[in-house]
Amino acid sequence: MNANPVHVKRTTTILRPDQTRVLLRPFNPGNPQRVGRIIARIMALPEKRVGPLLDDVSAEFSQRHQQIRKLFLERFQEVRDLLLTDEELSEQRQMLIGSYFLAEYSLESAALFNPSIVPHPDQSNLAPGALRFILSLRATGEGHISSLTFRTGIIHADHRIEVLTPSGFLTEPRQIPNPVYERALFERKLFELGLTNEFTRRVMNKLGESFALEDLRANLATEVKQSGRPDGMRQERRNAARGIWMLARSNYEVQFQPEQRLSERIIFPATPSQRNGIEDARFVCFQNDDGTQVYYATFTAFDGKVVLPELVETSDFLRFRFITLNGPAARNKGMALFPRKINGLYAMLSRQDNENIYLMFSDNVHFWNEHKLLLKPTFPWELIQIGNCGSPIETDAGWLVLSHGVGPLRKYCIGAFLLDLDDPVKVIGRLRDPLLTPDQNEREGYVPNVVYTCGALVHKGELIIPYGLADHATTFATVPLDEVLAAMH
Repeated sequence: MNANPVHVKRTTTILRPDQTRVLLRPFNPGNPQRVGRIIARIMALPEKRVGPLLDDVSAEFSQRHQQIRKLFLERFQEVRDLLLTDEELSEQRQMLIGSYFLAEYSLESAALFNPSIVPHPDQSNLAPGALRFILSLRATGEGHISSLTFRTGIIHADHRIEVLTPSGFLTEPRQIPNPVYERALFERKLFELGLTNEFTRRVMNKLGESFALEDLRANLATEVKQSGRPDGMRQERRNAARGIWMLARSNYEVQFQPEQRLSERIIFPATPSQRNGIEDARFVCFQNDDGTQVYYATFTAFDGKVVLPELVETSDFLRFRFITLNGPAARNKGMALFPRKINGLYAMLSRQDNENIYLMFSDNVHFWNEHKLLLKPTFPWELIQIGNCGSPIETDAGWLVLSHGVGPLRKYCIGAFLLDLDDPVKVIGRLRDPLLTPDQNEREGYVPNVVYTCGALVHKGELIIPYGLADHATTFATVPLDEVLAAMH
């Protein structure tokens, strides 16, 4: 047992998955031939029936979605190429057709868990001693697809935690149509992926120091055409063209509108690498060398077979930039960025081998080439594996890192260790016993016997830990920071 007692206080606040929070997503009922037949049936409806039918659909769903007729029209534009006629359609018929190719998706129907917490960029109009925060959560719905959702709340001066009621509306961001790519960075990523060859050099040499997606698309089309028919191209060129395009698609930006409340903003998987989910985002408020701040989050992209670590960047939680992580050390799950550079370098915790915790340094936040072993499983509650539970927290005593450990019967617990501020390769303290272990009220859920967090913070001397319960719901615990540090061995 720890020689010094640690008094963890569990709160009564529990965020449970809410099946009423639904998002309109494109619905594809089959191949283009079937879609064409469905459109033909809608086209056969007499015009006098179109308006009443549209009114019925709008009335039924308008209380669940904002600007629903606009969404119907946008979806029609996406399927209009499958119309078998050039006949001019009424706007009502266009919207009715669009409504048949949308479906509601319940983001949280299965789970709402694995949270991380960071200070909100807006700390105005608060009582003395209070802190406004942003909570990111992994929402899992139909098909076990995970997306990224948000809540806001306040930690009051007495450490009481208040989470604001989320809006009933959900909205996906608008994807920025032509993000700008830096050529040198893009070429470096191609090299890391083993895609540098004569074909890729010809494509890239025609681009400027920065270029848009459409510039790249045009160059690819030209080089593919000059190389002969696509089915006659050598396999190397086909793979290179596909790889260049996939890399470009994996780096993108999205934009929410300022009038959308934070709880209305949903980041749903958008690229092939994310096809089956965006998992376990670890947000951190990062301090730049010039004193400005930016929020980074490392997360796991899952395509159904392969897991890839990726990075998202935002300054305001309105515009998000998604960036691939590259280099031989950028692999597996559980990467967590330190909140500032150390000795001029970015620092990151990682878990390359599913068992141990590693430490990495880099001069570029997008590239990670080497890793050093930091911690191995040592205590009975973590003998299967250990990993971080979010970004390190800077304290006067050192870098406080929450960890997870897996023990008998695959039970997940949350522990902690301490790293030297100037040389985080040095482990200067470690809890022998976990801070949090699943109690009788936390065992049951989607995955039994699991408590897990993706990021905590310290406020007024109190460690605030949001954590997932059995991969199903989310709650909070608080503990005096001094007690945690005093219990370190």
